[in-house]
Amino acid sequence: MMKVVSATEPLVLLECLVAGTSHRPNLEKYEPELKVGQALLLTREADSHYDDWAVQVHTAPATDPANVWLGYLPEGRNETVARLLDAGKHLSARLNHKSWETDWLHLDIEVLLHE
Repeated sequence: MMKVVSATEPLVLLECLVAGTSHRPNLEKYEPELKVGQALLLTREADSHYDDWAVQVHTAPATDPANVWLGYLPEGRNETVARLLDAGKHLSARLNHKSWETDWLHLDIEVLLHE
């Protein structure tokens, strides 16, 4: 049976892992505060020297002292999201799963498009 999505529910655009978590300082200290289902913020990094479509994943706006930069959307899977952000569309993310794999914090997220 197909689920009917209401007009107020966001559309899931992408399910992916957050890239680069092993390069973010202090994540091991912050990780216990991350909650499955938590809303996350996506921020475009248009001036990235490594990826033309770079999109950062944060816990809060960069101006918020509680903000933690978790990593990036994976290269090669981020172009559509970057283009939508550039066009001013309202996107966010939601944490689906978290776990440690040695020194790598595995964060599985959904990218959401809001109306």
